[in-house]
Amino acid sequence: MNPKILILAATSAEIKPFLDHFTLAPNKFIEHAEFDVLISGVGAWATAFSLAKYIQKHYMLILNVGIAGSFDRNLQLGSVCVISQDCFADFGAESPTEFLTAEKLGLGINHYSTTIPQNFIPFLNNLPKVSGITVQKAHGKTESISFIQSYFPAQTESMEGAAVFFSAQELNIPALQVRSISNFVEPRNKANWDIPLALQNLNKWLINFITDINEIKMTN
Repeated sequence: MNPKILILAATSAEIKPFLDHFTLAPNKFIEHAEFDVLISGVGAWATAFSLAKYIQKHYMLILNVGIAGSFDRNLQLGSVCVISQDCFADFGAESPTEFLTAEKLGLGINHYSTTIPQNFIPFLNNLPKVSGITVQKAHGKTESISFIQSYFPAQTESMEGAAVFFSAQELNIPALQVRSISNFVEPRNKANWDIPLALQNLNKWLINFITDINEIKMTN
């Protein structure tokens, strides 16, 4: 049997239209003939633990999908993006004058990159490639936004992405992260968010991606 894709989302709500399309009931771990689905829970630690617990076989790809906030105003709300680079942005230490990354301290790695198999690249050509940070708190204050951007000038933020790349590297499985922009990273104002649009566009892309991949597998 050919290896499958593992689709990972923090919450089932983020991929409900996808689950409905394939007539799948929400659950922590869902097996399908062509792919599996893992709902990890929110945050880096829940993500890393879930991947370690539930991966009992080899996958051709771990596909992390979800929503993200954007620092980049050139990315419209609802834009679906490939997060090609990600990092643990609050992994390190503070000194009186600066933030010291784990890499600078010699304690670990902050930065990770996607590892997309060549045969998947044609399916991603129409998506913008952006950089991201993974955080334990979503930024919503001018001072903290300016601070984090001074050290990690990324375009997006989420709470899971770098943990997926880290876990995939440890498991020796390629990983891809695709997210849809639900809000701009600014002083917190939920009236400016558009989560429904972000989820609509994300799930449309995900359904098409999995359908196209399965059709190619059937013809080979």
